[in-house]
Amino acid sequence: MKKRAAALCGAAAAVAGMITAVPRPATADAVPVDTARPAAAPVWKPCATEARPTLQCASLKVPLDHDRPDGRRITLALNRVPHTARISQGPLLVNPGGPGGSGLGLARFVAGALPKEVAAQYDVIGFDPRGVGRSTPALDCLPGHSDPVRPPSVPTTDAIERDNTERARGFARACGEKYADVLPYIDTVSAVRDMDAIRAALGARQINFLGYSYGTYLGAVYGKLYPHRVRRMVLDSVVDPNGVWYESNLRQDHAFHSRHQAFLAWVARHDEAYGLGTDPARVEERWYAMRAAVTRDPAGGTVGGAELEDTFLPGAYADGYWPHLAEAFAAYATERDEQALVSAYETFGASDDGNGYSVYTAVQCRDAWWPRDLDDWRADNRRVHAKAPFSTWNNAWFNAPCAFWPTAPLTPPNVSNGKLPPVLLFQATDDAATPYEGAVATRDKLRGSRLVVERGGGNHGVTLSGNDCLDRYLTDYLATGEVPSGTGPGPDAVCDRLPEPRPFPRGRVTTGRSVSPHGTLAFGG
Repeated sequence: MKKRAAALCGAAAAVAGMITAVPRPATADAVPVDTARPAAAPVWKPCATEARPTLQCASLKVPLDHDRPDGRRITLALNRVPHTARISQGPLLVNPGGPGGSGLGLARFVAGALPKEVAAQYDVIGFDPRGVGRSTPALDCLPGHSDPVRPPSVPTTDAIERDNTERARGFARACGEKYADVLPYIDTVSAVRDMDAIRAALGARQINFLGYSYGTYLGAVYGKLYPHRVRRMVLDSVVDPNGVWYESNLRQDHAFHSRHQAFLAWVARHDEAYGLGTDPARVEERWYAMRAAVTRDPAGGTVGGAELEDTFLPGAYADGYWPHLAEAFAAYATERDEQALVSAYETFGASDDGNGYSVYTAVQCRDAWWPRDLDDWRADNRRVHAKAPFSTWNNAWFNAPCAFWPTAPLTPPNVSNGKLPPVLLFQATDDAATPYEGAVATRDKLRGSRLVVERGGGNHGVTLSGNDCLDRYLTDYLATGEVPSGTGPGPDAVCDRLPEPRPFPRGRVTTGRSVSPHGTLAFGG
């Protein structure tokens, strides 16, 4: 699920009627299982990298509309790192989240990050979901939509609200005009049916699955439609299936605010490095003063208030970003070094991924109901912003195209499931992108599942990221199917969090992204 939440204000009427969705089941519960027709096996061709010399790539054609299997077909991009062990445990499909995230890089990462003896037992399969990356058609509704400087996020004037509303409306209109024939089929259930088409084309009776963030919801829905096709399933940083997607995004705003406050408290604990004060409340005042300053006069003509929020939001996903962000914060707050903010924005906040955002909106807006009355958006986000001012309105405008989306919403499936083998869930207690309650809710819905918790951790995507305790549970499960013993309503196993980062040594020049190895995107998952 890429980042962000829900919200909006502004003028009226949606661009309803621009697209008429082809009739199809309103819920996943109505979709029959085993509808995938076995396709020709993918033709795997070498596409080696230095790190993954055995990597292979292929493509697979699937129906645009799975209810019309003889109609138009689209193409999914696939890759795999083949098993090398004498006995294979079958395909391990991986997904990094989004919606809109490419799985091709994740397959390479997972194959290298797992212990060699475990990775050798699987064909690690990456895929770009429909609309994403190297799959065709690949969506890009309005190139340049996120270019700076955008209107400020917080609608302190009618003009700001109107400008942001028109941006959202224009994006939805562009998607409808450019992809009228495709948008009705860019949704989670369609992507899940693609996954089963991949399984069928591979000739596999069952699949194994590892999903992060939005990928956990993708896995849960796959399990609902095809429970007998699941061999093993790992869900890391778990989407709350009870709030798809509007309510979950509003809850996420509170969690992002809390994580931002954790970052500011860390800055205060390291006053010797940053000189911003030892009182977290004072550091917080200085951060919001910085936002007000760049809202009035964008730093370097590039970083306004909205761009500043984009820059610091990664710190809510992973504390490995904190030293980078703190240095930029301190340079601007103490020396008015505008270039420090511009560099941080270009490294951590800027996005030229029009494809990822286009698929994100297409899936989220199609998957479930969103308010079409802008007064509802306004009231909800004013209420949340009063308690969580860090990114509520930024998230609001990120999701605002859903108020104008040109396809009718589907009804999310009830993922409750008593037919799956044990599913292994991982969750940090203070994860902001997918708050802890979502993992508990999913554990309750997937009978026999087990929940492993990183106590006190706030990072998003916690396995294969350096926590040996978590990774032991993951690798034991993939190797043998072993899960922790169920202990009742709480976690089934608990691991300590990794240590917090330390400030960089003085004089160190920092560039590049040092964290988030999965490339996970978190919607409002």
